[in-house]
Amino acid sequence: MATTTQSVAELCRRAKEASHELAPLPAEVKNAALEAIADALEARAAEIIEANAGDLEDGRNADLDAALLDRLALDEERIAAIATAVRDIAALPDPVGELLEERELYNGLELKKVRVPIGVIAIVYEARPNVTVDAAALAIKSGNAVVLRGSSMAQRSNAALAEITASAGEAAGLPEGSVVILPGGDRSDLLDLIQQDGLVDLVIPRGGEGLKKILKANATVPVIYAAAGNCHVYVDGSADVEMARRIAYNAKVQRPGVCNSAETLLVHRDIASKLIPEVFGDLHAAGVELLVDPAARAAAGDAADGLTDATDEDWDTEYLGLKMAVKVVDSLDEAIDHVNHHGSGHSEAIVTGDPDAGEAFTNRVDAACVYVNTSTRFTDGGEFGMGAEMGNSTQKLHARGPLGVRELTTFKYVVHGSGQVRE
Repeated sequence: MATTTQSVAELCRRAKEASHELAPLPAEVKNAALEAIADALEARAAEIIEANAGDLEDGRNADLDAALLDRLALDEERIAAIATAVRDIAALPDPVGELLEERELYNGLELKKVRVPIGVIAIVYEARPNVTVDAAALAIKSGNAVVLRGSSMAQRSNAALAEITASAGEAAGLPEGSVVILPGGDRSDLLDLIQQDGLVDLVIPRGGEGLKKILKANATVPVIYAAAGNCHVYVDGSADVEMARRIAYNAKVQRPGVCNSAETLLVHRDIASKLIPEVFGDLHAAGVELLVDPAARAAAGDAADGLTDATDEDWDTEYLGLKMAVKVVDSLDEAIDHVNHHGSGHSEAIVTGDPDAGEAFTNRVDAACVYVNTSTRFTDGGEFGMGAEMGNSTQKLHARGPLGVRELTTFKYVVHGSGQVRE
């Protein structure tokens, strides 16, 4: 693996050279490398856990909240899940070389549109060490080299995971430089990375709005933003109360520190007095701080203790923790307007007993993933059958939603002739 004593430009240049060798590799070589990586992760789990323990100790000393520590933590079970994701990626069809279109032109030229790798993909991510392996595996499968730039909070974990991934992959036939990692935490390295025109073909950031602003102001390399997830669950007036309770609770509590957890609960006025006391009791018991509008407070009944008045800012906030804003709305139209105005385009859900309401919500809500009668927590490459994801794109060009192996490719036109020249 390329070492971090090299400059950002040198590391990116090595990745670029590797990308030229990776692109034509047959699926069998890439798959064998991924299987070797999965085996090495499991065999060297103790090293990974030891490195992670140092990051966790630093995080506790820095008073990181519980949700961030959860995102940072690795154990044998999580390492096994990471290895399983790598094997799942290996089992996917190879997208490289897929024939997208084929036709003969008027002049006898044979035109083919063929799927090809993007080249060098850089991913910038925060305290999620599993992303180190997910990103590398997805890049390898799609024929791309990857430059990893994680957070200083996970520096030991990321370094251990990247070394294991790179060394196992190279031993199995990948070119040196296929997986490189930059030191985390130095803003100058980040700025260098996102300005490596000609060496880096695409940057994918996984982080909050602060990271997004840095890239928007400074990046000269193309960017697919996989950033904030200000997600909503809307409970329609026709919803089943018990279903709504389960979905709202799961969307907030199952893993609150991730981008597909729900940050706002919208409740139709017709069902508010039935649902809100029950779901507030569930959320209170899980330690969720509730920020509410006056109508939600009024509907809470005996569950009104400990509520905080929501501010205008709360509707636009991604808490990434045990906080949830709650608002009562008068109509489906009002709920859709609220979601489209305040949401980040990530994942939105409606709970309803009315198929027409569900269809209206899916048709009119502008988000990468829209759900009917299920939790927002399913926005995930693994859950969608992609093995893993580079992130969840909240923009609309090239790729939207979970970024899997197919989304990490582009295409080229290949044209065969028999001596034709243009008149």
